[in-house]
Amino acid sequence: MVSGASVGFEGRGSQRSAAEGDSVLAVHPRAFRDELVSSAQWVAEYLANLDQGPVTRRLPSALRRRLGSGGLAEHGGDLFAILDFAEESLAPYPTGNGHPAFFAWINSPPSPAGVIAELLATAINATCGMGEHALMDLERGVIADLARLAGMADTTGGVLTSGGSMANLLCLAAARHWFLERRQALDGPEYDAAHGRLVVYCGAQAHMSVAKAAAVIGIPRSRVRVIATTSDRRMDVAAFAAAVRADLSAGLLPFCAVSNLGSTPTGAIDTPAPITAVCREHGMWHHADGAWGGLGVQVPGWAPAYDGIAEIDSLTVDPHKTLSVPVGCGAALVTDPQRLRAAFGFRASYLDSDENLPWMSEYTFELTRPGTRALALWATLHQLGRSGVAALLEHYDRMAGYLRERITAHPRLDLLACGPLPVVCFRVHGITSHVALAEAVQNRGRAYLATVDYDGDTVLRACICNHRTGTEHIDTLIDEILTTAKELDPDPESGRATAQFA
Repeated sequence: MVSGASVGFEGRGSQRSAAEGDSVLAVHPRAFRDELVSSAQWVAEYLANLDQGPVTRRLPSALRRRLGSGGLAEHGGDLFAILDFAEESLAPYPTGNGHPAFFAWINSPPSPAGVIAELLATAINATCGMGEHALMDLERGVIADLARLAGMADTTGGVLTSGGSMANLLCLAAARHWFLERRQALDGPEYDAAHGRLVVYCGAQAHMSVAKAAAVIGIPRSRVRVIATTSDRRMDVAAFAAAVRADLSAGLLPFCAVSNLGSTPTGAIDTPAPITAVCREHGMWHHADGAWGGLGVQVPGWAPAYDGIAEIDSLTVDPHKTLSVPVGCGAALVTDPQRLRAAFGFRASYLDSDENLPWMSEYTFELTRPGTRALALWATLHQLGRSGVAALLEHYDRMAGYLRERITAHPRLDLLACGPLPVVCFRVHGITSHVALAEAVQNRGRAYLATVDYDGDTVLRACICNHRTGTEHIDTLIDEILTTAKELDPDPESGRATAQFA
């Protein structure tokens, strides 16, 4: 095994072919095959035993410095050093989202099919931005599958992305182009006059990437209207409509509304239909951020909240959140995909696509795009099937229901109102700092959860998106919280009436 102290690999002989004229990257086929087998065995064992150790470990400061400082050796090293390096210096210090007792952020573990597919697609190494090859057609197919699973219109197309942030950016850029094109204001003084008056709307529960995407396309925060939510954390549609009317009266140009299909803080869902109605009345685009809950229509208990999903203009979905596709795999789905192409279909003389079958790069900002996304998504959907997708989401729902039951059954825990998705917010009576409590639980290593702002208080938040999470892991989470809370404040009654949730 090599030391985790070095980022470079050197000094233990060479597996390169000795034949004169070989490439510096040439490796003997047998050595390459042996390392692939060893790596595959390690991966299988690693994934099978994720729940045997702590959820995560603190990265030693010395290792952090070594990893961050580089250290490229003068001479190249051997393949076997790569596995040693990953095993000793990377794998022991993960984010933790592979562990079934990880409840902090919405990132699922990789599916077995996805892990295999990533390796295969990496070996094929096709860019899904240009050319005519199978992986690009496969991407078109999985986009169609996602659109059908989401309940969108039959015309829907789109493109895979690195995640929800990029998908939100693409859809907002397409919305801006569509709106300005209709006003004949894509360039010149008409553009200058219109762009400085564009306004986008989102709810108070919107993901931070919405404001970030708006900034990238030139919409400052002062023209991102944050609409208040109702008691159930949904966008207040009446307040939204009033804000649009006020901006129109002020000479501004409302062009896009961004709703939530599963907010990150509480799992709330903005039912699409009434928001779309306001958008249609005023000639606006309705984009739904469904990175977390975009496929929720597959769960019978959630489906009523998705009324009108087929009428929205665009949707963000993150298969790496809910479907266990390896990161990063998001999707920008647009009911009229030509609107994406209108925004991003720049041409060059050295790139000549078929007008009847445009390259995927014409629907996104990227030209060079990994084929791993398409194959990993296809493989995971292949493993699941349509019924498996529903069963997976229903598993998350059941586990969240069990967690809510555990919270309501204990006198020291207080369940807070959230949306229907498997995000659970709660507080512990008598605790002056939920941040300190969460950090203490994390440091114990048996469970991991996060905090979130809830009506001005910082409270505990647990989300479930791991297919291996069972009731025993939720029991562990509750036990760890209560044990840690007792250590921090052994007399909860003293703070029940006056506790300030920091």
